[in-house]
Parts: sequence; structure tokens; C-alpha cells
Amino acid sequence: MPKNPTITLLSLGHACVDVYQGAVAALVPFFVAERAYSYAAVSGVVLAASLLSSVAQPLFGLLTDRWTMPWLLPLSTLLGGAGIALGGVSGSYPLTLASVAVSGIGVAAYHPEAARVARIAAGGSHRAMSWFSVGGNIGFALAPLLVAAVVAPGGLRTTPLLALPALVGAVLCLPVLRELERRRATGAAPEGVPRPDDPASFVRLSLAVVVRSVVFVGLSTFVPLYAQQRTHGGPAAGTAALFTLYAGGAVGSVTGGRLAERWDRVTVTRRAYLLMIPAVAGLVLLPGPALYPCVALASAALFVPFSLQVTLGQDYLPSRVGTAGGITLGLTVSVGGLASPVIGALADATSLRTALAPLILLPGLGWLLVRALPDPAADHRTAQDPPPDPDGSCQQPLSVR
Repeated sequence: MPKNPTITLLSLGHACVDVYQGAVAALVPFFVAERAYSYAAVSGVVLAASLLSSVAQPLFGLLTDRWTMPWLLPLSTLLGGAGIALGGVSGSYPLTLASVAVSGIGVAAYHPEAARVARIAAGGSHRAMSWFSVGGNIGFALAPLLVAAVVAPGGLRTTPLLALPALVGAVLCLPVLRELERRRATGAAPEGVPRPDDPASFVRLSLAVVVRSVVFVGLSTFVPLYAQQRTHGGPAAGTAALFTLYAGGAVGSVTGGRLAERWDRVTVTRRAYLLMIPAVAGLVLLPGPALYPCVALASAALFVPFSLQVTLGQDYLPSRVGTAGGITLGLTVSVGGLASPVIGALADATSLRTALAPLILLPGLGWLLVRALPDPAADHRTAQDPPPDPDGSCQQPLSVR
């Protein structure tokens, strides 16, 4: 973990929030088993969590660019947990959709403000921002284990117990809020001279983020069911595949931050998109247990650019870092949900393998979008910018504007 206590707290809080994004996919096999939902129906559940989240995150980003709202951190964490906790209580499909949608709004409210505070606390360190992202990856990875431990023994009626991480996350936010208030009282230092916005590069990066999102959410939604089919295993086989997909993300995010210190962020991101192609192909096409190492490789490739895309987006829009964080950090796990019903409908009409096959080609489109992007940190570092701290221990003041 980094030496910076604020980054550590934000990373742990990020884990508590993103448990609820991972929990939606982890609940899919239980919805199929207990309620006989079709592929299209469970895709609708993922869509409900993703649709409002994908729309709301940029809106919350705009709000946090205009006003600082650190109180959103604990409030949104609790809202994200409440939605998932209620998701399994009612057997009504519309109420289930409404519950996971509430969770999606909570997740949407959290990320832009958290990304803004993490960027300042990181002091320009890519590695520190990668640790903040790792918190989300850990939350994703723990989600299938938590859901299996809570829901498998007692069924969907036990989902209220899944609110516990939200309570922990809200408590972890309190020291961050106290630090913000202390900085406000003592006077905050300026955040440096902003660089000019580069909206064209930001749009291209955002389109690449959408491509990655479709691949990631498509896999996270259906890989538990696909693993059961390909390995002829039970729910444990699906849980293992989903855990591998999420756990590999933690390794990928830390690796991305380290690689960005050796090469520039665009080069690392571009190579990660190329690596996704054979990794996803192996996951979809190889039979039996060979699926699992391909899941791990695909996960690493998907998450190496995760934090790098967030900092790139913020550097392309330095005057609107909340908006940039809301789009790049939020869209990575929300917009892909818009494509999941299409994948589900195709799987119902053909087979799950056929429906997942288009995901092999999408990373190539992502590579085309990022291959010529500039890395603003390499060309526009100003004299007033603090030097990056490789360990994220630079205690840059948490400006509250």
C-alpha cells in the first residue's frame, strides 16, 4: 500500500463502493437459479444498474467541478449498498430493477468526487492513482466471494447482509472529510497552473473507454455462466471465473502504474489493448479449464490501462477534472451495461459462445482510438507542478477550492 494515508483510505473506500458494481454480476447466477430469469432478463438487471449510473456520473462530475461536495463520499457509499441489499428481497422484477438502479446512482455519485480528491492527494504520481484504482479492483474481486458466502447458504432473501461493506466504507470516508476540513481551516495551496483543455483527445480516449467497458461488462456478466458451460461445473466454477476476472484487475492496475513510470501512459495503454485481443479470444474459444488462465490474462490486459485512462482524461480536461473523472472512471464500468442486453438476446437466440465472440474484435477498435493520442504529462509539465512521488507519499494539500 502507498505511504500516503489519504490515498490508502480512499483506496479502501473505493473497494467498499465497487463491491456493489461487482455484486450485480455476481448475483446473476442466483437470479437464474431462483427466479428462472433468461439471459435477456439478467442482462436487464445489469442494464438497470448501468444505465442511470452511466448517465449520472458525468452529471455528478459537472457538479463537483462547480462545487466541492466531499459529503458525497459517505452518502453515495451508503446508497450503493442500500440498493444491492434490497435487490434480492422482492421477487418482483420491476422492484429488483429499481433497487439495483438506486445502487448504480450511489456508485455514480461516488466516483467523480473521489477521483478529484485522489488526484490531488496523489501529487502527480501514476502509481498512487493506480493504488486508488486497485481499491475498486479489490472491491470487484471480493464481490463474488461475498455474494457466494452470503447468498449461497440462505438465498436471495439474505441480500440485506450485503450492506455491511457500505457501512464500513462510510466510516472510512470520515477521516478524509476531517482532513479536508483541516486544510480548509489552514488555507489550501493552489493546485498548480492548469494546462489548456484538449477536448478532441478526450473524446477519442472516452470512446476507447467505452470499447473497454463493453468488453469488461460483457465478460463480467456472462463469464460465470459461460465457465459453468465450458467446464461442466456448478456455481463454484462460475464464481471462480468471476473472481479471477476481478482479482486479475488488481494486478493489472498496479502493473499499469509501474509501467507508466518506464514508458508513457499512451504506449502502455495501446499495448494493453493489443494484448486484450488474444486473451479474450482464448477465453471464448478454448475448451475446459484452459478458460481460467485466459480469464486472468484478459483481466490484466483490461485493467493495465484503468488508472492511466483516468489520469489521461483529467490531463486532457484539467479545468474539469470532476467531469473527466466521472466519464473515464465511471464509463469503464457502466456504459458496457448498455450492450449487455444485446449480448443476452443474442445468446438466447444462438448460444452464449456465439454472443461473446464479437468481444474478441472490439479491443482492436480501442487500439485504433488510442494509438496516436498525446501524453500531456510528457509535454506540458509546468514548473509549478509538484514532482511525482513514486510511492504516492507526496502530501500535496487537499484543495477544497
